[in-house]
Amino acid sequence: MELIEAIKIILIGIVEGITEWLPISSTGHMILFDAFLPLDMTEAFKNMFLVVIQLGAIMAVVVLFWHKLWPFTTRYKGYIKKDTMSLWYKVVVASLPAVVIGLPFDDVLETYLMNAPTVAVMLIVYGLWFIYIENRKAGKQGFIRTTQMMPYRTALLIGCFQVLAMIPGTSRSGATIIGAMILGCSRTVAAEFSFFLAIPIMFGASLLKLVKYFLDGFTFSGTELASLGLGMVVAFGVSVVAIRFLMDFIKKNDFKVFGYYRIVVGLIIFACMAVGVL
Repeated sequence: MELIEAIKIILIGIVEGITEWLPISSTGHMILFDAFLPLDMTEAFKNMFLVVIQLGAIMAVVVLFWHKLWPFTTRYKGYIKKDTMSLWYKVVVASLPAVVIGLPFDDVLETYLMNAPTVAVMLIVYGLWFIYIENRKAGKQGFIRTTQMMPYRTALLIGCFQVLAMIPGTSRSGATIIGAMILGCSRTVAAEFSFFLAIPIMFGASLLKLVKYFLDGFTFSGTELASLGLGMVVAFGVSVVAIRFLMDFIKKNDFKVFGYYRIVVGLIIFACMAVGVL
């Protein structure tokens, strides 16, 4: 692997680690990155690579929230933490819409909506939504202040909001956080449940991409395997920092700053299109 390509992969891992968890659309940032610093990869490998490096980001959630995610305790042999199992049941329920609706339309949406104009529009639309919702909720706390308080119906509806993230530029974390806040969750619960919901969704998306890649007859070269490993490791390390930052940030601030940021990025994409960069 050449040094310049290694630097690009490190940078893309940084972008992935930050934008996957902050509600600012990893897809939008990947498009901008590829416009200015394109990766020297085959198109098939690049499409798979940009999804599978999310596995590194997933592991950051598992490590940081292990105490909330691991349902067993060594205090008593065979003892299962009921609250943790309840959380996992809610995650499974919230994942159902993505499985039922998402899988059949994945290829269609990727073919027709994975483009710069769609991403730019959705960045701006959801940016405005964040600002509107935060203005409506100014000074108010959601009545669902822990994941234990969340009804299964609310979890299912949050999963329906997550399906909206299939439109590129929406942001998976952005859609689920907005949905959770509309349904009465506090900012902390909305962010945490978005992180937990990412585990099966992102793992499933990565597995699906890998299966499709191999079924199409492709295999990894040594350089490609090293590239994937490097991207995942960087995404993991940066994700740890990004998640900690977001959880600390929302204790004292709202999400409006991310709304303004999304609008700016969307306008930048339109500007790049206007001058022929995209």
